[in-house]
Amino acid sequence: MTKGKMTSKQFAQSKRKRRQWITFLRMCRYGVNNFSRNAWLTIAATAVMTITLLIVFATLAARSTLITTVDDIKNKVDMSIYLETDVEDDAVDTITSDLRKLRTVTNVSYISPEQARDAFAEQNKRNPDALSALNEATNKFSGTVRVKLKDINDTRELAEFVKTNKTVKENIDPDREPSFAGERKSAIEGIAKGVVFAERVGLVSTIVFVVISSLIVFNTIRMAIFNRKDEIEMMKLIGADKSFIRGPFIVEAVVYGFIAAILATILGVLSLYWLKDRLITGVQVGPTLEFVMSYIGFVALGMIALGALIGIVSSLLATRRYLKI
Repeated sequence: MTKGKMTSKQFAQSKRKRRQWITFLRMCRYGVNNFSRNAWLTIAATAVMTITLLIVFATLAARSTLITTVDDIKNKVDMSIYLETDVEDDAVDTITSDLRKLRTVTNVSYISPEQARDAFAEQNKRNPDALSALNEATNKFSGTVRVKLKDINDTRELAEFVKTNKTVKENIDPDREPSFAGERKSAIEGIAKGVVFAERVGLVSTIVFVVISSLIVFNTIRMAIFNRKDEIEMMKLIGADKSFIRGPFIVEAVVYGFIAAILATILGVLSLYWLKDRLITGVQVGPTLEFVMSYIGFVALGMIALGALIGIVSSLLATRRYLKI
């Protein structure tokens, strides 16, 4: 008897699960059918949601590109300490050795006056006036100690070293102040501010378009509810579950989000390819594009999840308010 009862219970559970599965498939079918009923509303909702997701994609890509560009520029920036033209090699070795002991320093190199002169001549080999002035000049180039820091905005330790180190004080060029990044540091600070500004603009734009997209999906679902008012009333009268009535509208909104996410991902990747060789020199789009293509599956899934979330929230609000269920 016990075995028979257990079998009957299992059969009932299996039957209930099968019924739930059939109900789910019907909701999906009705939702997909609803998606194709009103072409203009469908196009409008999908287009706006595509723009919304594309803005999200562009915001994240722009932030990654700006951060990569700033990091690349930081790696190329060094601090310069200018020494006298006749500084002894032993003094140079002492200075560079002491600098390497500083906590904030990652690399130290020295450019002699002769090397500086040769570099200037190479850079201006196509400028006759500059070469003529170089040949006629009686003053020599300064020896330059170049220092790379972990953080170019933290120069306190280096500045203190220049002020207190005895060897530096004896051999520093009195006519040239140490350059702690100078104009390059200002440029990096400007880019860093640009990153913050771009993030804020992107965030505001994303919020605005998410709201607009949600409202359009909301109104699309609401109109669908009005168009099917009699059908919905009939379903209520025959005892249809609330979830069965609401389900097709949620599926319809998820379809909007799915299609919009695929379109936005494709357009975003194509835009990165198009911008790769068209932006000003120094802007590093390549690493961002490489990252996106390496994880394109996860990027697409993330976009689909966001699009589905927008659709689900919008449809739930619409069905709750206008279906009274």
